[in-house]
Amino acid sequence: MSESVGQRKGRIFYGYYLLAVTFLFLVLFNGAGVFAFSLFVRPLEASLGWGRGQVMAGFTVFYAMVGIASPVVGRFVDRYGARPVIPVGALVMGLGFVLVSQMSRLPLFYLGYVIIGTGAAAMGPVPCSAVISNWFKRKRGTALGLMSAGIGAGGVVAPLIGYVLAHYDWRTAYLSLAVVLVVVTVPISLALIRTRPAEMGLYPDGGNAPEEGADELARAADERNSFTLRQALRTPAFWLIGISFGFTAFGSMGALQASVPFLEDIGYPTTTAASALGGIGFGSAVGKILFGRLCDLMKANRAFAIGIALLLAGVLILLTVDAGSPLSLIWIYALVLGLGAGAWLPTLSMLTSSYYGLLHYGTVFGALSLCLSLGTATGPLFSGMMHDATDAFRGAFVTFAVLLAIALPTIIVARKPSRPLQ
Repeated sequence: MSESVGQRKGRIFYGYYLLAVTFLFLVLFNGAGVFAFSLFVRPLEASLGWGRGQVMAGFTVFYAMVGIASPVVGRFVDRYGARPVIPVGALVMGLGFVLVSQMSRLPLFYLGYVIIGTGAAAMGPVPCSAVISNWFKRKRGTALGLMSAGIGAGGVVAPLIGYVLAHYDWRTAYLSLAVVLVVVTVPISLALIRTRPAEMGLYPDGGNAPEEGADELARAADERNSFTLRQALRTPAFWLIGISFGFTAFGSMGALQASVPFLEDIGYPTTTAASALGGIGFGSAVGKILFGRLCDLMKANRAFAIGIALLLAGVLILLTVDAGSPLSLIWIYALVLGLGAGAWLPTLSMLTSSYYGLLHYGTVFGALSLCLSLGTATGPLFSGMMHDATDAFRGAFVTFAVLLAIALPTIIVARKPSRPLQ
């Protein structure tokens, strides 16, 4: 059997380059959009006189827009591929950070995060996971886990932004995020991103050309077993997955974004709080690799259930932290919560491809991401509002624990649907 073009022995499979590139894009997506956000809360409060809930609402706007834009982004990725989508997303996200760096009024702050969230959806998990799901088949879970580790590795941005905030100001820090996003993402995505192996005459996993006629049979099977979004919406599994991921995101992101101001409020220095945030990022990076591998060894819904259990344990540990707690307890909390937070992207991607197929992957994944993003958007807002109302975060942390306890059995009962109804 002849080898396909560009797939001779000794050459590194191009999918591995795409793993590295999408990993980098997710570092920037999550580092700039999520991990950096909480570091701006107190500087904005001090500089502009806003309440904590008002500032945290910016994160709600950001992730709400990520969710709202994700189904549209997914449809564009299905139709045009990820290569033109990702650089546009980076440019839009950068434009939003430029606007925020120059504003002094709350409506402009929210408008900036509308733009940032829209751009983030177009350079984040939807296009990146679509690329990797197409290039890898046999060990798709492991590949997605390695890619997803970029989400957790985004935590490295927090200490860097902390340094800029300490030595300059919040406007400079926002502007630096814009410059890095555009300068790094745009040229790399245009030069290297290819959505499907066929665009380069290659095949998933670096395999050789299949037997004559096998391609047609595989395409027919994909069409037969892939769900459109309308068909997916008619399955109970879609809604169970959406509810479980939405509740989980509400609890995990609410706890993550509250952790820095919570630790600062009870007397820990900003450097310690930022380091704990970095610890969550490290745990999340390791967790994404771990859960990607687990998705190759067990059903994805069961793997996600393990992740939820870790998140619940992390929130329960956080409830015990006070001014007299040893630093070791804070690090245990950060690593446990981070490991659990690492579960969502590889498991959601595997659930989408294994339950609903690849033909309409971007659209279905984007719709499920909307459920997750709504939870991600409202969790930090809820914690900020609870703090403003009670001058404490305890009520928010208890609520997060309850919702995580509900999400756990919900994902376990989400079964793979039968063939799509015509």
